[in-house]
Parts: sequence; C-alpha cells; structure tokens
Amino acid sequence: MVRQGFFEKNLRYIFPLPAVLFVVVLMVFPVAYTFFLSFTDWTLTSGRPLSVVGLKSYLQVLKEPRFLEALGRTFYFTFGSVIVEMLLGTALALILNRSFKGKGVVKTLLLLPLVATPVAIGIVWNLFYDPTIGILNYVLSVLKLPQSGWVSDAKSVMPSLIIVDIWQWTPMITIIVLAGLAGLSSEPYESAMVDGASARQVLYHITLPMLMPTILTAVILRAIDALKTYDIIYSMTGGGPGYASENLNVLAFKYSFEYFRMGQSAVMLVFLFIIVLLFSLLVMRLRRAFEL
Repeated sequence: MVRQGFFEKNLRYIFPLPAVLFVVVLMVFPVAYTFFLSFTDWTLTSGRPLSVVGLKSYLQVLKEPRFLEALGRTFYFTFGSVIVEMLLGTALALILNRSFKGKGVVKTLLLLPLVATPVAIGIVWNLFYDPTIGILNYVLSVLKLPQSGWVSDAKSVMPSLIIVDIWQWTPMITIIVLAGLAGLSSEPYESAMVDGASARQVLYHITLPMLMPTILTAVILRAIDALKTYDIIYSMTGGGPGYASENLNVLAFKYSFEYFRMGQSAVMLVFLFIIVLLFSLLVMRLRRAFEL
C-alpha cells in the first residue's frame, strides 16, 4: 500500500487555495478595512495618526444635510433608471423575440452602448446637452418648444443623467430577457393554443410570469450597478451644478480625495454597501417567490 503525502491527501484544499486567497485579498480585505476606517477620525491633512472613535463618525455623517441629500439622489437615480430600463428592456426583448427583416442589425446596434467607455459616453452626451450648440436644444427650437439647461440646470440635471443611464443600460436588460425567452418551455404555449387563448392572455398569464425570475435577476444586476454609479455622473457633471447631482459614491470620493476626510468617507461607503446588500437580498427573496 502506497502512503500518501500531505500534498496528495489535501489536493481538494490546495488547488482552490490560490483563488480563495485572491478573493480574500482583493474583496474581503478592502471591505473589512473600509469598515475599520469608518470607526476612526482619520483625516490626511490633520497631521495626526488615526484614532478609533467608535460611532462618532457615523453620527457626524448622519447629521450632514449633504449626505442625506446625496442618499436621496442615489435612490432617485437608481429607481428612476432601473424601472424604465426594466420596462423598456423587456418590451424590446419581446419585440426582438419575433422574426422580422433586419433583426440581426438591430441586435448589433443594441450592443453599441454597452461597449462604449463611460467617459466617452459622458463627453458625447455633454455635447448633446450643451445649452448653446447641443443638438437637443436645437431640435427643441425647431419644434418651437422651450429649451432646457439639461445638466447645467439643477432642476433638470438628475433626469438628464437618468436618460443617459437608460440609453446605456437598457440593452443589457434586453439581452438578459432575450436569453430568458429562449429558455422558456413550449408546453404552456401549446396548451394555450389548444384552449384558444389570445395573444394578450398568453403574454400576461404565461410569458411574463415565466419570465419574472429572469427579469428580477436583471433588475438585481442593474440596480446594484446603478446604486454604485460614479463614472457617468463624475465625467458629466462632477456632482454639480453645485451639489445637485451628487450621489453617495461621488460624495464619498470628494470626502476622500478633495477634503481628505477618510473616516467619514468610509462611513458613506459602509452605508452604500449595506443598502446594496439589503436591496439584493430583498429582490433575491422576491425572485425565489416567483420560482415557487
């Protein structure tokens, strides 16, 4: 009988070890370190070493009106964009699931917003939104409609950013829902045809209920990303005009790298982490309910 050495007996632990260490170093450690910093008063420009102050930084952040306003904008941006993307993406997927001339071209065009870099998208849309030379105000002037300041106006900046997000990410919802449509069983449709169900009845009573787990999966992925949006907002407005488009991510960045208040910035990121986690758990629970 050949005796096995330590390596041979523990292969099932040794082989996954590099991947586990990689995850710990690049994911678990940053999250844990951010939680630790949130309990400190570390300010880079103070010249003092960081000290643990418990919940003091949390209380200071919660009293800050700018934080509460940024939190509200984060929810406004997320729900405003994701709801429209879900409805529009599902509708486009249902249309593209049919056979028609030029279907391949349309699918290819849908992918273009997804492959563009966020900074490039921000630059192009800023040109569209420009109050003087932008094409959108030109179209409004031709139609004899009131022109808008778009991202330069505090009242319209958030809806303008939501429009950009919808343009960029609706194709992702469409692709995911299309994949779900391709995997639906044909048996319920055959039964519906035998029973003489109309197209509307098939859509509302068969297709959409069967698609709901797929749609909710797409919503989870998109909402997590929307809650953490930074690049589009910062490249287009920098959080302005004033503070009118600051969300939690942009505000946390400013606290870190403009005001150098690392402890309070970490608090904001902890709140963002908790919000993303709770929202994900809620939608996943809802998804399991539809699967039953």
